[in-house]
Amino acid sequence: MSYPNSRDSAARSILITGCSSGIGYHAAHTLAARGWRVFATCRADADCARLRAEGLESLRLDYTDKASIHAALADVLAQTGGRLDAVFNNGAYAVPGATEDLPTEALRALFETNFFGWHELTRAVLPVMRAQGHGRIVQNSSVLGLAALRWRGAYVASKFALEGLSDVLRLEMAGTGIDIILIEPGPITSRIRENSIPHFETWIDWKNSPRRTQYEESLLARLYEKRGPDFFELPPDAVTRRLIHALESRRPKARYYVTTPTRLLGTARRILPTAALDWLLRKL
Repeated sequence: MSYPNSRDSAARSILITGCSSGIGYHAAHTLAARGWRVFATCRADADCARLRAEGLESLRLDYTDKASIHAALADVLAQTGGRLDAVFNNGAYAVPGATEDLPTEALRALFETNFFGWHELTRAVLPVMRAQGHGRIVQNSSVLGLAALRWRGAYVASKFALEGLSDVLRLEMAGTGIDIILIEPGPITSRIRENSIPHFETWIDWKNSPRRTQYEESLLARLYEKRGPDFFELPPDAVTRRLIHALESRRPKARYYVTTPTRLLGTARRILPTAALDWLLRKL
């Protein structure tokens, strides 16, 4: 299936989640400028109002609220005559902390946003794409869907789950005209660190952890101190460029690596034995 060129907006529409800032925000504005009809969604009504003031079509979609997922999709389909060419699943958050300090309830809550909500939206849109004979579902995964790093157990678990489910779905959708595509960014300029602080403070009792000293020497500084970009960090447009290729190329790739760390760790995972890979990851 081929998409119209970037100047033909009549038949192309996309629903993007997590558009209040960062990757989703940049992707929404860029695709709209390229001629896509973009439905930019956010969890908060205030963010939707801000995006509408900037000229985007925006509506509320909260991955933890099943009714909002189906209401948003119904609204989009009502405005497009029942057609939706693409979905970019993007909204997610992190709960930093040692895995042994991570309450199971925190993990469940994170999976509602980072995984189960994505699955709910994906399942809801598949009948639409089947009926029209084409569609592209792009999943914004992470380098942390390829390799594990300390302090990031909850986020890593959600992205590993997303990778596995997307791989299966890609196999199952073969021959339907529906493409399942993964984008795997490394460090990208966004608010994910700042946005993770309330979740850390809600769930992680670091003062009573056997790792208290490690928190004080490592994670707390990373969370709370103002600092410049991470090494190899790229702006959101690095992701948007891959997204455009995933949406507009005649033959999209199954995976798009973004940033040098993703390429390096993706290669290391394939060629290194586990002990050597663990040694490398402990240094990061």
